Amino acid sequence: MTAHRPNIYAPEIWNDPHAFYASLRREAPVRQVDPGGMWAVTRYEDVLHVLKNPQLFSSEGFRAGVQPDWLQMRNPVVDSILVMDPPSHTRLRSLITRTFSASGVARLEPSIRDSARAIVDDMLARRRVDFVESMALALPSRALSSLLGVDAALAPRFKAWADAVTGVGITPADAPEARKAELVATLEDLTHHLKAVLALRRHQPGPDVVTDLLQARAQGGVASDEELLGFLVLLLVAGLETTYDLLGLCGLTLADHPELWARLKQDRALVPRFVEEVLRFESPSQSTLRTTTQETEVGGVRLPKGAVVLVQFVSANRDESVYRDAHRFDLDRTGVPSLAFGQGIHFCVGAPLARLEARLAVETLLERCDRLVREPGPVTWNVAVTTRGPAVLPMELFPA
Repeated sequence: MTAHRPNIYAPEIWNDPHAFYASLRREAPVRQVDPGGMWAVTRYEDVLHVLKNPQLFSSEGFRAGVQPDWLQMRNPVVDSILVMDPPSHTRLRSLITRTFSASGVARLEPSIRDSARAIVDDMLARRRVDFVESMALALPSRALSSLLGVDAALAPRFKAWADAVTGVGITPADAPEARKAELVATLEDLTHHLKAVLALRRHQPGPDVVTDLLQARAQGGVASDEELLGFLVLLLVAGLETTYDLLGLCGLTLADHPELWARLKQDRALVPRFVEEVLRFESPSQSTLRTTTQETEVGGVRLPKGAVVLVQFVSANRDESVYRDAHRFDLDRTGVPSLAFGQGIHFCVGAPLARLEARLAVETLLERCDRLVREPGPVTWNVAVTTRGPAVLPMELFPA
């Protein structure tokens, strides 16, 4: 391990992170990295410790990150549970859990399956497609339209909306004014449309999560309009970004491993296991952030109060002390579940939806296609703060 601070977003690490994090787990499991001197926590046990002790490792500190001084409007995600600690987090999480449960998401299965079939049929008609654009972005966009009760015609804007919400935190104050103005305009567009949905559903309830949230609040939940808007924005960002990357990684894995494709073709009951192993093996949600509320120790390293902690799911999910043959994709793997959706009070509320969409996408591909063939060459990876997946995935689909 070299003495200088490695930049985890450098191409040589980001494009193939697993050897780097394996060396960190062996030699420096809690270590400062760039950008910004964050403390990367890389072992499963230490990651779990951070996630399960919110009184020591706070989410509140990142309000400033999503609401920089230059942003002359309110970023709606600043009112979401993403940047809350108890008791505010507990109050809102309880309200959301009542409406956004696995059974609530299950009612979306018929419409998502129909969408997946329409998408795959369109891909087969064109034969050569970008899997990321055609499937990985299209399916969650359609699902979110239904879930949020937003006009499906707005779905093409979802990615720009989600990118703007997360983009303000990595846009410096000295960035070009045109770039900052573009982000503000996109956030204003997002806020306008979601506020209109809230207003509409107060008077015209529908079969969507907005109506469920409003009814739960009327029955005793306590949430302001800003907090409801914050959750809808968080659902949009998390429901799009993580699922987008997960679906892209499923497509990449199926195309690059014809032996997995053949086994899944033979036994569709293995599809949920396949999705879980993609979540562990590739970690579309790479990390999350916390700040220390006091001087504390993690993995034998003393951290000062206010330290920025980078909780590395991408590393914990391949910890050799937890997973046998951790660097092998194993469809028969059992035992310790991955940390793909986090753990503790901030466990991803959208996990049931992401799993459902991935399962239905893979089942539909197996049903409709004989094989997937990826265009040869290295994968181009997207670069985001906490998520990772293929940016483009040129592929040919052969009909069954």
